Amino acid sequence: MVAKHVTSENFDTLVLNSDRPTIIDFYADWCGPCRMMNPVVEELAKELAGTAQVVKVNVDEAPDVASRFGVQSIPTFVVLRDGKAKQQLVGVQSKQALKSALAG
Repeated sequence: MVAKHVTSENFDTLVLNSDRPTIIDFYADWCGPCRMMNPVVEELAKELAGTAQVVKVNVDEAPDVASRFGVQSIPTFVVLRDGKAKQQLVGVQSKQALKSALAG
């Protein structure tokens, strides 16, 4: 399982209407810290397959989605439960920090 890339067009369907907790990775291709986080995000997606979902939103391609969550710098990770933002982490994070945020 790899992290799903979502767009403005499919965000509500794939993320807000999901019955599973979700971590959203807001990133950009040109962002060095975002590229550093990519292996961590992919590993997390594999570990959480079936219990939670990990999705990626490119802020350059879906600025409206980033705006909805008040994303001002990247990488930003938002944890959603029942379609509502529960926690936001900004900057490079450890896999354990992301898992803890999801559990909390």
